[in-house]
Amino acid sequence: MTLHWRSRLIHPSATAPAGFRSLTVPTYRGSTTILEGAADVSDHWDHTRSPYRYGLFGTPTTLELAARIAELEDGKHCFITPGGQAAIALIHLAFLGAGEHVLIPHSIYGPNRDLASRMLTRYGVEVEFYDPLIGAGIAQLIRPRTRLVWCESPGSITMEVQDVPAIARAARERGVVSALDNTYAAGVHFDAFKHGVDVTMQALTKYVGGHSDLLLGSVTVRDHEHFQRLGDAHQLLGMGASPDDCSLALRGLQTLAVRLGQLEHNCLSVASWFSRQPEIATVLHPALPSCPGHDLWQRDFTGSSSIFSVVFEPRVAKRTVIAFIDALRLFKLGFSWGGVTSLVMRYDAPKRILGGQPQLVRFNVGLEDARDLIDDLAQAFSAIRARRSRARRAAGKRAGRRSPPRP
Repeated sequence: MTLHWRSRLIHPSATAPAGFRSLTVPTYRGSTTILEGAADVSDHWDHTRSPYRYGLFGTPTTLELAARIAELEDGKHCFITPGGQAAIALIHLAFLGAGEHVLIPHSIYGPNRDLASRMLTRYGVEVEFYDPLIGAGIAQLIRPRTRLVWCESPGSITMEVQDVPAIARAARERGVVSALDNTYAAGVHFDAFKHGVDVTMQALTKYVGGHSDLLLGSVTVRDHEHFQRLGDAHQLLGMGASPDDCSLALRGLQTLAVRLGQLEHNCLSVASWFSRQPEIATVLHPALPSCPGHDLWQRDFTGSSSIFSVVFEPRVAKRTVIAFIDALRLFKLGFSWGGVTSLVMRYDAPKRILGGQPQLVRFNVGLEDARDLIDDLAQAFSAIRARRSRARRAAGKRAGRRSPPRP
């Protein structure tokens, strides 16, 4: 059949020569997937049975990334989501229902807390927050209707390291699913499945992407039943991920080891320098003894990464901390972490840290030269010290003017 040129635009017979081989995974974009025959039609997400039914369930680019993340984390199955928060939501919605109970540490990622307290509660889920350092004591909080126990270790702002093996063990003994936000460890510095976790997720946006230019998440499991529940929820929620973002994440995986090594070195250098500054009450870096759960980090982790927090002394006013941040030149003010650029963000310290009064500042240390970063911090400290000195002199002069004349 000879086709009109308009039809040939849609149904070409011309193709590129076969045999091209590349070191990179092609970026496959597509919504509709062509099936072999009418008898082969099914609309199912399970790529272990029939890999390609619809683009929403994954293209070869998406499934390649999923397979590599599962391999990296020593899991069996992995789902890619449009972002880290989507991965968190997928876990909640796959394992929780109305009238059921979930346990979440106080140190959990803020949007996870908000999702639980502002949305899950509307659908009848009972949400309870627990002390992240509770360890095996979590058993006392597990109820007959508890279905999910979350961990995040270390906490992404306050940096407490949890006894994840003890918590996962207590959950498993009571038939409860344990889930871990393993973003800090990039899925490699902490072996979630070896330590008993059922479901592990990470924001691939952070270390796997590595360049602050994509949004992706992952959820990895070993158990077939967990795989089925997550897969059904993934399909029903329409959590398709961009093949272009997946392509960038696949590229990021190739340099992950090199970047993590340099980020760890830079971050430890900067955190150690902070510990010698008189304005700082506490340095919250898991690899330093000043961080809650440091002994657990030594036991369970194989390395540290790019973020840490500092708690300013109570005598340092909020306005002074803000002035310090605004004086920084290399540290950019922005959320997220794991990229090549150093970032800074201020938080009001939770009540469990020195009564909640001091100012807490989190740093993401990037791939700049560590000496340059320390010099930048030093000049910012010099600026606020000079400002405070001027303020004290001015206050002294005002006090002198108010003093009564000597007889």
